[in-house]
Amino acid sequence: MAKTATLTYGNQKIELPIIEGSEGELGIDITELRAKTGLITLDPAFGNTGACRSAITYIDGDKGILRYRGIPIEQLAENSTFIETAWLLIFGELPQRDQLRRFSQRLTVNAHLHEDFKHHFQGFPVNAPPMAMLSAMIGTLACFHTNLLHVEDAAVLEETAARIISKVRTIAAYSYRQSSGLPFIYPDPKLRYVANFLHMMFSMPYDQYVVDPDIEHALNMILILHADHEQNCSTSTVRVVGSSQANLFASASAGVSALWGPLHGGANVAVLEQLEQIHHGGLTPQQVIAKAKDKNDPFRLMGFGHRVYKNFDPRARILKTSADKVLAKLGVKDPLLDIAMKLEELALKDSYFVERKLYPNVDFYSGIIMKAIGIPVNMFTVMFAIGRMPGWIANWKEQFDDKTSRIARPRQIYTGPKLRDYLPMDKRN
Repeated sequence: MAKTATLTYGNQKIELPIIEGSEGELGIDITELRAKTGLITLDPAFGNTGACRSAITYIDGDKGILRYRGIPIEQLAENSTFIETAWLLIFGELPQRDQLRRFSQRLTVNAHLHEDFKHHFQGFPVNAPPMAMLSAMIGTLACFHTNLLHVEDAAVLEETAARIISKVRTIAAYSYRQSSGLPFIYPDPKLRYVANFLHMMFSMPYDQYVVDPDIEHALNMILILHADHEQNCSTSTVRVVGSSQANLFASASAGVSALWGPLHGGANVAVLEQLEQIHHGGLTPQQVIAKAKDKNDPFRLMGFGHRVYKNFDPRARILKTSADKVLAKLGVKDPLLDIAMKLEELALKDSYFVERKLYPNVDFYSGIIMKAIGIPVNMFTVMFAIGRMPGWIANWKEQFDDKTSRIARPRQIYTGPKLRDYLPMDKRN
């Protein structure tokens, strides 16, 4: 017998179906609520609203679980690559050898940008935010690939996905070079995905950047761990834009814009900015911990705790090992990193943090790793966007494939003035 929930409104009772997910998650289906009662639900920020059914990512925040297509993130981080993970997210299964080879080759041949893109980059001020350039340039890709604006079959989707995933790193690297006044470095077809990105970021025409395997591995790990995270703000944005049947370039560009917000993709930037403030403010890590514990002090320690994970963020547990290895390998002497490591040490031993499960989160460790590698703070959110691109594409595709999906059109509770007349200028107070 199907499970239902009963809603009573006045003298009316209606049965609402209970939907159960594959991991036992339950939700009340209110699809027919307005039609049967005239009522809508009010749920600011959609904290209690399921906007879709999805087979892509599963999260259990209480238990610290994150899985892509059913595979634990720990297994993917240990055994997979970013490109293999991207295929898994988009197409639902780990790729066969020939599929991965074909997809990798497509990424290689599509890494370059049309030469006319240089003129677009040159139109930006030197101090233009890299995220602004990234969003604009992903949208601009649609002008150069008009044959991919209409996804008619799996082959076109694969080609479109390969171009976006490949070119987003080139656009990101060019954005950095433009903002730094440095010459653009062309992609090297002999290098793998992450190594090629670092080459375009840090090489010079007369001096090629040699990628350390541990650094390449750490950045590959960051991208995998950020590849999808259920219906977050940017992913929901991609779905909303895509629901109008907007093309994948436009939808991904909108995702970048949503990610730009400091409450979303800017979290690891906030960690480094706070470390700067602590350093210049002359506070010791011990004093910072005391401030964070003082309920009368508005100070909030960034990079600890997570809205979704009420236990240890599984991504942070993985990145901690990588961060320790990268810092030891590079031998970086940076006061901000010293402060971060001391804060981590103190928090993990402090009963206040342990009892409240305020462990370092993924933003804490990803920020530390990227700073140690030499990636500028204003590029942190760009790195997040590169990593999240496969998840955005996967969600766009899932919605596109669902022939029952409709254009997103939320309702509202109107709280403005009631009916009133227009007043001529001479009668207005």
